[in-house]
Amino acid sequence: MLKRLGGTVNPKGAATAIKDAEFPAPFASELEFNSPVHGTWNIVHTGMQVPGAHQIYVCADNCMRGVVLTAAEMNEAERFSFVILKEEHLLNGNLEDITIEGVADVIERLEQKPKAVFLFTVCLHHFLGSDLERIYDELGKRFPEICFVRCFMDPIMRKSGLTPDQKLRLSMYDPLKKGPVTEEGQRRISILGSDFALDETSDLKRLLRCNDYQIKESPVCESWEDYLSLSDCRMMLNCYPSGKAGTEWAAERLGRPFMYMPSCFGYDEIIGQLEALSESMELLGVLDYEGEKESCEAALHEALLEVGDWPIAIDGTFHPRPMGLARLLISHGFYVERIYLDAISPEEENDFKWLQQHAPELMLLATVQVKMRVLPRKTEREMLALGQKAAWFTGSRHFVNMVQGAGLYGFDGIRRLAHLMVEAAREEKETPDLVIRKGWGCESCI
Repeated sequence: MLKRLGGTVNPKGAATAIKDAEFPAPFASELEFNSPVHGTWNIVHTGMQVPGAHQIYVCADNCMRGVVLTAAEMNEAERFSFVILKEEHLLNGNLEDITIEGVADVIERLEQKPKAVFLFTVCLHHFLGSDLERIYDELGKRFPEICFVRCFMDPIMRKSGLTPDQKLRLSMYDPLKKGPVTEEGQRRISILGSDFALDETSDLKRLLRCNDYQIKESPVCESWEDYLSLSDCRMMLNCYPSGKAGTEWAAERLGRPFMYMPSCFGYDEIIGQLEALSESMELLGVLDYEGEKESCEAALHEALLEVGDWPIAIDGTFHPRPMGLARLLISHGFYVERIYLDAISPEEENDFKWLQQHAPELMLLATVQVKMRVLPRKTEREMLALGQKAAWFTGSRHFVNMVQGAGLYGFDGIRRLAHLMVEAAREEKETPDLVIRKGWGCESCI
């Protein structure tokens, strides 16, 4: 345990001015601190989006606690089961048999057999070199009517290759079946890879619907059959970075065109994305870009009149483009004082360099660096916080309670953000209560 022995803690290593920061890793990877801010989603939340699926985790007690609590807080405990591994299972060298028999026992006990089982193996399976092919082959033979999806809860692997979050978004589209696109599917676009559906007023949805395209999104599928129909589409899109690899892989496997259109805050990038889609699909241009920009400028101006010189803190869980967001706000007169993040996306290199030049004293602060456990979590002047972690680390009661961009996209997303900032400035929130919650479909859902 890290103890404060007296005096103040030197923030070096946990905080740096952006002018002195290194790209893309401003902080060293060391012993980590896990804040109690749990509004962000984890693999349990994401897996629950697949209707008709049942999650089974095979791991030790200490690993099980968090995922069990998540399922309970989502009011989805009936779609969640686990097989507890004990020391003797490891010593006896029969982890494959324990996994097979444990999962089979769980399935046999279920009153209603699921359409799919998301089977999560863990770090222990890696350590012991478990034969995962044997596990899945045997379960497939015993339960041929069930689709077994290969999932992983292996935080030991998260510093290299794909993260557990990315790997799940890769696996969860395995059930989608390859086949010809139906006549109905020719007028359908599938948007995959995010935990949130895009706002109905988003630029992307307005453009597609004005061109008579139906839009299907994975977070709002209502049945297993509805989920499988995601493959019946003319094109697959992705707007969330963590879902890019999974969506792109699914599109390649299924023989569907793919386009990556990440949510961003630069007018030129937004227009470039929409024009690229329009050209690819021969869409009619129905958006007045100059009018869209003017309405964004008006919304940002209105927000600035309300917020004034209030210092702003942004965190990387609020939106995957925190640098771009900071650039947008600073270029429109807002006082962005700090950004909480642990790494910088390669997609934000240009925004990072712009901020180094135009806002050199902007502070970058880690969220997992161990000093963050004891550094002061109150600021002299209350901040307007964008994101739960920014609110918790600054002690602010004025914050926008949102994670992962929550459906923001394009010009419409900028306008909505401006309105949310005004609301946050005017209204106080019970930050200590809100930010320690997690869940989906229950009282604690953000």
